[in-house]
Amino acid sequence: MSYSSGSALKAQNSDLFKGIALFTPGGDLVYCIDPHKRSRWHLQLCSALQEMLGLSEPPHFLLPCYTATIDRWLDPKTQRVQTSAEACRRVLPHRVLLNAIFAAGDLTWEIDPRQEELCDPLVLASYRQQFPQLWEDHDLVVRLQEEPHAYFSESKHTASWLPQKPDQPPQGYVLRLFVAGHNAVTERILQNLHQLLEKSLQQPYTLKVVDIYKHPEQAEADQVAATPTLVKVWPKPVRRIAGNLEDAARILQILSNSQV
Repeated sequence: MSYSSGSALKAQNSDLFKGIALFTPGGDLVYCIDPHKRSRWHLQLCSALQEMLGLSEPPHFLLPCYTATIDRWLDPKTQRVQTSAEACRRVLPHRVLLNAIFAAGDLTWEIDPRQEELCDPLVLASYRQQFPQLWEDHDLVVRLQEEPHAYFSESKHTASWLPQKPDQPPQGYVLRLFVAGHNAVTERILQNLHQLLEKSLQQPYTLKVVDIYKHPEQAEADQVAATPTLVKVWPKPVRRIAGNLEDAARILQILSNSQV
């Protein structure tokens, strides 16, 4: 595991949490941030994917291969916040997104080797016919949350955004962030933007990061000529903001020019 020290002052409760992220082979993400550090979140994330994507059963086979876990805890001896973070090898390419959703700065994620033998590519491929939705990209970045007063009973959860039926428009905001490669600049933009949206938007949203080097056709389709560019796809009308994405007031103004 990798460990990084936090403030020398005694940590506040809000600084201590366990975060779990579960990816799909297609790149969708469902995650939780749990200050109570319950132990059943892995199963809940699988159940959420089953519900959102209409799967025949929870995709438990993903857990050894597509999971990342972060734990922030207080060292009783030093009274300093410590952070440990492990990710399966297949999700390490998403570490910029992981650092953004967990507000982890430039944290280095260690590879979790304990269940690597369960991730045989042929075995994973055998599930593709049964769960084809998991190999598709649905632009999902979903935070799962327990409802108040449900911590000591059967878990009740709500998703930040759920896919709609084909004949229905999306709920909330659909945003795309176009970047040129994953680097320190990209990570800073993503972290700042994620914090702004979590703090300021009163509607659910989904944010998809698009690397123009890997997906130039998507940049052309969305008429993106420079990076970074944030595109509000929904609600209509489409709006774009390019260049300086640190102007929070300007971003919120563009987002508010629609009725959700």
